[in-house]
Amino acid sequence: MANHKSAKKRSRQTIKRNEVNSQVLSKLKTSINKFTELLEKKNKQDLDKSLSSINGALAKAAKKGLLKKEFVSRKLSSLSKKIKNI
Repeated sequence: MANHKSAKKRSRQTIKRNEVNSQVLSKLKTSINKFTELLEKKNKQDLDKSLSSINGALAKAAKKGLLKKEFVSRKLSSLSKKIKNI
């Protein structure tokens, strides 16, 4: 356990940050899973809305430093390519 005041604060910050970051990644994974379910139904309008929400979640994760910018770009490209192939 931390003994210094600054170390105690850093410990509290880490716990809060970990909760928020895990929520962001969880929402991202959920939206990607919903996207794959919509791919089977082949509804373009719903897919476009889903891709838009995934784009926002990926951008937020990249901004926070949870994901690398290159990964975000690659993921969006592959998902949009799947929509084109329908």
